[in-house]
Amino acid sequence: MIPEGDMSGLLAQAQAMQQQLLDAQRELAEATVEGSAGGDLVTATVSGAGELLGLVIKPEAVDPEDTETLADLVLAAVRDATGKSQALAAAKLGPLTGGMGGLPF
Repeated sequence: MIPEGDMSGLLAQAQAMQQQLLDAQRELAEATVEGSAGGDLVTATVSGAGELLGLVIKPEAVDPEDTETLADLVLAAVRDATGKSQALAAAKLGPLTGGMGGLPF
């Protein structure tokens, strides 16, 4: 059985962690990251939640005779941006969710 004083401290700690998690999620929702490919010929913008928000293709990337290369550049830029978004999420949420394994239940 957990003593009453320890229980209230544990509850306060859990509430503080919940607020920190909500704050981090809000920051992620507002964050944007960019990824690029082909020496910035294609740039993708992704939200902190991983949603594709924008795609910029420079005119010199467009060759009607070689659409496969453009498709590869678009994919690479989106993957780059998505990877950065996932890294941002891990950096923001990791310290908060990593400590949950030590809770005594």
